Amino acid sequence: MTGRLIPFSISPGRLAPLALATVIVSAISLAIAPAPPPATAEEVDHAAEYDACLTLAKSEPEEGFESALAWQAMGGGEAAQHCAAVALVELGHYPEAAARLEALAETTRRTHPELAPEILAQAGQAWLLAGDHERAYAVQTTALELSPDNVELLVDRGVTLASAKNYAEAVTDLSRALLFVPDRPDILIYRASAYRMLDDQPRAMADVERALILDPENPEGLLERGNLRRLTGDLDGARQDWLRAAVLAKRQPTGDAAQANLAAMDVQVEAE
Repeated sequence: MTGRLIPFSISPGRLAPLALATVIVSAISLAIAPAPPPATAEEVDHAAEYDACLTLAKSEPEEGFESALAWQAMGGGEAAQHCAAVALVELGHYPEAAARLEALAETTRRTHPELAPEILAQAGQAWLLAGDHERAYAVQTTALELSPDNVELLVDRGVTLASAKNYAEAVTDLSRALLFVPDRPDILIYRASAYRMLDDQPRAMADVERALILDPENPEGLLERGNLRRLTGDLDGARQDWLRAAVLAKRQPTGDAAQANLAAMDVQVEAE
């Protein structure tokens, strides 16, 4: 039993609001004709509408999607398109959301090129959520061509590579990211997991120990260290780490993985 590789995952919550409320909303030319009263494009406070639309997209995604479409008809433009894509992610319609985000990024490259890498990053995340590693990698690579030193893009592509079991390439991207932010526990834990899958336990342990010095109560770090301790025969240490991870991340994927590892360990011990 090696332990589950939970750190290589991504959640819909990472699709953040970008800078659209302050840049796209205020600066783009409105390409869609305004709808009839009660409001016209000129009367809509698009920045406020964007915030409200995103809030609704995350809490009530079906309503958020409909709100985004209605707002787009009133001149919401690229910001409304982004809100619709976020709602689709929350609804679990990942391929459609990813395709919309890619199309939005293409438009944004002409209107506000500085935002394109971030939108492409979100498209890549949505493709990864859809389980399409090839499309995620292609989109993230395009984004990195536009923004080569973007740490989050390097991390995202590293996660994609690891999810596709290309662990050596994942280490390369994650190591580059750590050149810019050497004290990011999450990146260290991702790299530790990749090293573990490459059977490089010393480097994996060095990374996870460093991450836990920086953030001692990091549940992903505790899960990963438990995995490594189990591999080296330190059953008591593994159990302690997994128990703590289960408490810190209760009812979350990391906590579930820790509980599963504990159960598997108990079964194996009983069998012996």
